[in-house]
Amino acid sequence: MKYFDSLMVMLGREPKKPQPQEFTSAANTIHAMKRVEKVDWGALKEHARAHRAQGQKWRNRRWAFLLVINLLFTVSFWLDIQILEGALTASRMLGFHLIDINSALQVLLAHKHIIVNLLIGTGTVIVLWFLFGGRTFCSWVCPYHFVAEWAEKIHLYLVDKKLVTDHTFNRGVRTILWLIFAVLAWVTGYTVFETLSPTGILSRALIYGPSLALGWVVLLLAFEIFYSRRGWCRYVCPIGLTYGVVGVFSPLRVKYDLQHCFHEGDCRKVCEVPHVLEMVKKGRAADAIMDTGADCTRCGACVDVCPSGALKFDVRGLHKLL
Repeated sequence: MKYFDSLMVMLGREPKKPQPQEFTSAANTIHAMKRVEKVDWGALKEHARAHRAQGQKWRNRRWAFLLVINLLFTVSFWLDIQILEGALTASRMLGFHLIDINSALQVLLAHKHIIVNLLIGTGTVIVLWFLFGGRTFCSWVCPYHFVAEWAEKIHLYLVDKKLVTDHTFNRGVRTILWLIFAVLAWVTGYTVFETLSPTGILSRALIYGPSLALGWVVLLLAFEIFYSRRGWCRYVCPIGLTYGVVGVFSPLRVKYDLQHCFHEGDCRKVCEVPHVLEMVKKGRAADAIMDTGADCTRCGACVDVCPSGALKFDVRGLHKLL
């Protein structure tokens, strides 16, 4: 049931508040303890400041990995060393074919028949992102995610100065747009989304040089800076939805430990998809140990800012094997 709920939340449903009968005995015990214990907020704030002073190690690791992967495409092309050939939509790494799942789906719908090589390359990617968590692709590989993070910093600064207002949309819009792009590919015989995807545009620009399509990316960034925080990734991009479905049962997760949480809320402030952290609100966690679900990008921002270690990366079931 939890996997189904995780999928429904990713598709746009708002997280549900657990009913009394849905809380485990362990969670009830911890919630009862938290209702009577006194938190030393002064000490907690001091601890949080000390924690932040240690830096954002997961963000730095993620940025380094993202830049290396995308620059490998460029270096392989310009030096013709055949390490990572092609672009993010379709590539070959040391002889292994890798094809973006969403792009492959668009091609299958447009051509209306199964292409064997497409299935082979897609199968490799499905296994890879099943293991590492579907939407990990978004934060650890996608070049648009990287530039959108910088746009987000500008947006938050402008909001803080009351120069702009952040506008939100229903997250179900992303699911509707996923269906619309699928129908357009089927009806037109053309991969319509690929012409609009900032992921593909930026990947090709890094490898083969800039094109006029970069103007579309600039418009998207302007929209996110002046109107809606991370608007494309949160409310539009079907790539995130496709990879999220692949990662529903992924063993890699961000684990939440209710007992260690002080509910100060810093994690939700930095999260690109804060609905996945609904359980960190006081009284909302239905179990003592939970994970962030299919729509989590595993970016590690919440892990970096959590002062108590309540949020950590974890491989589900690993402790049972050791």
